[in-house]
Amino acid sequence: MMEVENRLSERFDGLVDELPDELNERRVKNGVILEESEEEAEAMEGGGVEGEEMLKSDGLHHNSGRIIKKAKRPIKATSFSEPSAPGVAPTQGLVNLNRASKNLRRPRNSLGRGLPKKGGAGGKGTWGKLGDEMELPWVDPNDPNYDSDGEEAAEVGKKTIKLNTLVPEMSEEDVRKAVEPLMLEYFENGECEEVLFSLEEMLLNIGSRRWMVPALAIELSMDHKPSHREMTSQLISELYQKVISQRDIGKAYDFLLRQLSDLILDTPDAPTIIGNFMARNIADDCIPPKFLQSYKGHVTEVEAVKALCRADTLLSMKHGLVRLDNVWGVGGGIRPVKYLVKKIVLLLKEYLCSCDIQEATRCLKDLEVPHFHHELVYEAVVMVIESMHEKTDEAMCKLLQALFRSFVITIEQMRAGFQRVYDQMVDISIDVPQAYSVLERWVLRCRQAGIINDDILKKMPSRGRKRFVSEGDGGLIKDSSYW
Repeated sequence: MMEVENRLSERFDGLVDELPDELNERRVKNGVILEESEEEAEAMEGGGVEGEEMLKSDGLHHNSGRIIKKAKRPIKATSFSEPSAPGVAPTQGLVNLNRASKNLRRPRNSLGRGLPKKGGAGGKGTWGKLGDEMELPWVDPNDPNYDSDGEEAAEVGKKTIKLNTLVPEMSEEDVRKAVEPLMLEYFENGECEEVLFSLEEMLLNIGSRRWMVPALAIELSMDHKPSHREMTSQLISELYQKVISQRDIGKAYDFLLRQLSDLILDTPDAPTIIGNFMARNIADDCIPPKFLQSYKGHVTEVEAVKALCRADTLLSMKHGLVRLDNVWGVGGGIRPVKYLVKKIVLLLKEYLCSCDIQEATRCLKDLEVPHFHHELVYEAVVMVIESMHEKTDEAMCKLLQALFRSFVITIEQMRAGFQRVYDQMVDISIDVPQAYSVLERWVLRCRQAGIINDDILKKMPSRGRKRFVSEGDGGLIKDSSYW
C-alpha cells in the first residue's frame, strides 16, 4: 500500500503544483480557489504591490510571461446591422458569431442589462405590447380614416396650411332679390327669428352689402300700413349686433336720404316716415344721438332736411324717448272702440259720396280690426234705415256684397251685425217710424244678392199690428205676409 501511495504522489504532485496560472493565483486563502469577482474585489481592496501588478497586466500575459487563456463571455458590443455605440470598441469575439447568437433579442450594446429589447415588444413579426393600438403615434395619410383637420404641425419649422372656402359675394340686384321676399313674408307672419336665421345663412354671400337689409326693410314698409312699420322697427332692433352693425344702419339711412326725391313719387310722406324711423332707432339704441348732428351743415336737399328736422323734433320733445314707442300709432284692437266707430262711420259716409268700393275696402283693411267688422254691418244697416232712399239701399248692398265675396267680412261678422240691428229695432223705430218696413225691404234685397242666408232672414223682427180681417172673423189676427 505504501508503494501505491508513493507512486500516486509522484504522479500527481507535480500536476497539482503546476495548475494553470489563473487558478494558481486564486489559491490565496486556506488553499481555496476564489471566484473571479472575489479575486477582483480583493485586488481592489488590497492596494499592495501584488494588486497593482495584477491591474497593470494586460489580461493576456502574466508577469512571468506565460500565456493565459482566460475564459470570457462574449459581450455583444457590436451589432451586425447597426453601428456600435460611440466610445465602445468592437469585440473580436463577435466576428465569427453564429446565426443563433446573431438573432438574440437581447440588446447588443455594452450599456444594456441583458433584458429583451423594447420590453419584449420589438423585433420582426411582433405586434407590440398589449394596449399599443389605443395610442397610435402616427397615422398613415393614405388611410381612408385619416383626418388631417386635427393634425398639428409636427415640427417647429413647418406651418399648418388651411384651405378656406371661397364664397362669391352677391351684387346689389341679387341682394334685393333675396331680401325682399323675406321682408314680405315677415309682414305676413311676424316671425323675427325666421328672418334672422335666413340672413345668417346668406351672411357670407351678402358680405359688405349688409347695409341693404335695413334699407330694403324701411323702403318696403313705406308701401304698407303703420303696423308693418312698427314690425320693421322691431326687426331692425332684433338684427342689431347679430346681422347688422351701427355702421350698416347709418349707411342705410344715408342711402335713403339720397333717394328721397324718388321715394316721394310713390310715398308723398316719405320724409316724415324716414324721420320717424331714425328717431325710433335712436330710442332703441341702434344708432347714437350724435348721428343727427353729423348731418348739420352738410345737407342741402329740402326733403332730407325735413326728415332730419322731424327726427330731431321727436327726440327733443318732453319724454320723447318714451313716446317713440308709439310713434307709429296704436295698432289694431288696442285702439279705443269710440275711435274705431268714428272711423267706420266716416268710411261709410265717404263711400256714399264717391261709391268707390276699392277705396272703402282699403280703408277697412287699414283699421286692422277683423274682429270688429260687425260694426260696419251694423252702421250700414242703420244708415239705410235712416236715409230711406233707394240709392242708399243699392249702394250699401253693393258694398256689403263686395266685402262678403272678397272674404273681408265673414258670415259670422255679417250675422252679428244684423242681429245687433234686430235687437235695437225698438229704439230705432222711435226715431224712424217706418224702420220695420225699410228693414224688411232691404233684408230681402240682401238675401237676393246672396249676402245673408235664410237663418238671418227668419230672425228679422216685424211690428205686430192687431188688424182684424173683417168684423165677423171672431177676433182672428191676420198672419204675417212675410211667412
